[in-house]
Amino acid sequence: MPADSTDRSANAIPFKSSIMQIEPQWIDYNGHLNMAYYNVMFDRAIDQLWLELGIGPEYMTTRNGSTFTAECHVRYLREIHFGDPVQVSVLLVAADEKRLHTFEELRHATEGWLSATSENMTIHIDMAARKTAPFPPDIRARIQAVVEAHSAAVRPEGIGRKIAMPSKSR
Repeated sequence: MPADSTDRSANAIPFKSSIMQIEPQWIDYNGHLNMAYYNVMFDRAIDQLWLELGIGPEYMTTRNGSTFTAECHVRYLREIHFGDPVQVSVLLVAADEKRLHTFEELRHATEGWLSATSENMTIHIDMAARKTAPFPPDIRARIQAVVEAHSAAVRPEGIGRKIAMPSKSR
């Protein structure tokens, strides 16, 4: 089996993206992946999950719906360099009629260490009105099935974290 033949069904716990490569133009003057491109990797993985859920590009053109990111919190934990293969796992933490809460982990694909995490709130958009709108019932059912499957996963460290200065000991 090829290295990236991971089961990528939406109900896989967690969902695993295909294995991706770091592109040379993404390396910054510090010799590692520039912070902006972590988001590119996370976004590519989310796009793969959205295809499985039926909310990819075809959904936009045939049903006039899409998703927008409303909030994102990225933690950079270990440098990734040119030539490092990466894979993103995605947990669909929660969902309601208009929102999806996801938590992604970007790992070195062969060594398994964690490089970065991204926690996101995504909203469903009626593209004709350009406003939030409920997911159609069939899509909502698919999303709920994945939320239920993913609820069996151990919650990774970092879900719900906020940015704050460390408190000083008294």
